[in-house]
Amino acid sequence: MSAPVRLGMLTPSSNTVLEPMTTAMLAGLPEVTAHFSRFKVTEIALTDAALGQFDDSEILRAAELLAHAKVDVIAWNGTSASWLGFDRDERLCERIRAATGIAACTSVLAFRDIFELTGRPRIGLVTPYIDDVQNRIRANWAASGYACPAERHIGLQDNFSFATVGEDEIAALVRAVARDGVEAAAIVCTNMRGAPRVAALERETGIPVYDSIATTLWKCLALTGVDTARLKDWGSLFALKAG
Repeated sequence: MSAPVRLGMLTPSSNTVLEPMTTAMLAGLPEVTAHFSRFKVTEIALTDAALGQFDDSEILRAAELLAHAKVDVIAWNGTSASWLGFDRDERLCERIRAATGIAACTSVLAFRDIFELTGRPRIGLVTPYIDDVQNRIRANWAASGYACPAERHIGLQDNFSFATVGEDEIAALVRAVARDGVEAAAIVCTNMRGAPRVAALERETGIPVYDSIATTLWKCLALTGVDTARLKDWGSLFALKAG
């Protein structure tokens, strides 16, 4: 058996999807395990209180606890940099590496890597978020060269509620942006159950579909030298070689 690989995941406290989903995706990789550390996140909005949840000091405390498990990588498995800016996650990764000596990555920086590897496609943005958060994401991504000409969002603010959105509704939103002529769809939220539908949606729509939980796992596996192509049932992303 291959040497064990331990993936550390920083998790929003009210998230109930990413842990079981990540574990399910790893079922075919017996040498890889995922380990989780939480910090407080209960709502997604642009208020001072909501933005303050993503203060680096809280995240770093959770990262240092993961380091006690001697994980091989630490990932921020959340999408806050979508509306706060890519630079926030760049700085966070630097601070995690400095504090723990462990490689770091994030869901949002993984999205950026994917868009660069695939030629900056026109993206259909799917989220559960409220209007102003959705608009901020589109503006931030467009300013970095990642256009989102089509979008669908649900209008939820309570982070726990995102997990109550059914797979059928998520699939319908992806189909809707695909009909708008985009070249890829991005499901941006790590508390939504999009990953199980990705492979079928790609066959149906003819475009790649990138789910946030999957992007985090893809980047973690790439950083730890695990062949991502071994995950054959979770969409085209895992056949993509990280740069």
